[in-house]
Amino acid sequence: MAEPHTPAAARGPIFLVGCQRSGTTMLRLVLDSHSRVSCGPETRFLADMQRIVGRDWERLARFGFPREYWLGRIADFFGGIQADYARSRGKTRWADKTPLYALSIDFLAEVFPDAQFVHVVRDGRDVVVSHRKRFGYWSAVKCVVKWPRYIRVARAAGARLPADRYHELRYEETVTDPEKAMRALFEFLGEPWEAGVLDYDGKQHDVAGKYTAEADRRRAAAGTDAPIYGSRVGTYRRELDPFLRVLVRIFSGATLRELGYR
Repeated sequence: MAEPHTPAAARGPIFLVGCQRSGTTMLRLVLDSHSRVSCGPETRFLADMQRIVGRDWERLARFGFPREYWLGRIADFFGGIQADYARSRGKTRWADKTPLYALSIDFLAEVFPDAQFVHVVRDGRDVVVSHRKRFGYWSAVKCVVKWPRYIRVARAAGARLPADRYHELRYEETVTDPEKAMRALFEFLGEPWEAGVLDYDGKQHDVAGKYTAEADRRRAAAGTDAPIYGSRVGTYRRELDPFLRVLVRIFSGATLRELGYR
């Protein structure tokens, strides 16, 4: 039975961010399984619109409209699409899962002053392994620099936000004790707890077929049919080769230590 939520609960949009291969897709499906929340396909293009009030501002300012006008236009356009999509699915609140937006939290917080941000953090060594398996070796090499950059930029932006607008979620804690982690997440979001969010596989989501196939392969390899499982935690111990280990130590070591990963 759903638990009551507080009357003061936030009702702004939700942005789910984090370095790619950190578990954001799994969290997207958990959010999308809630009766109130719609979390559809990745958008990505909102980061491009940052140019309007960024490097293109000098040119666009000649229209004579203040910066707030442009921010409002962006919010109306993007928010309108998401709200229409949510309503079409019988939902009342929208969320967006786009890992890339971890680098644009400051901008998004301006566009949507009532937005809440959920930053998924995963051990960078496992993220590197996952990049190699999903995107190839060169992607893993680049990830040793990309992962700490995503962490650094997102956490710095989060530190500038009030506590009720930024929430960090550790991947390892999520897969070890899903209910505890998800209860804390929905409490942060001000949404009532629904146990069914943990069984997201039994619900309809607008996801690409390649995701379903990949998820099925991963579960088969892990020997489980559970939607959330922890067998991929610590894979770097057996799957990170010596060259990548050296690169991780050089480029990601400080961030790993800062986050408490040993």
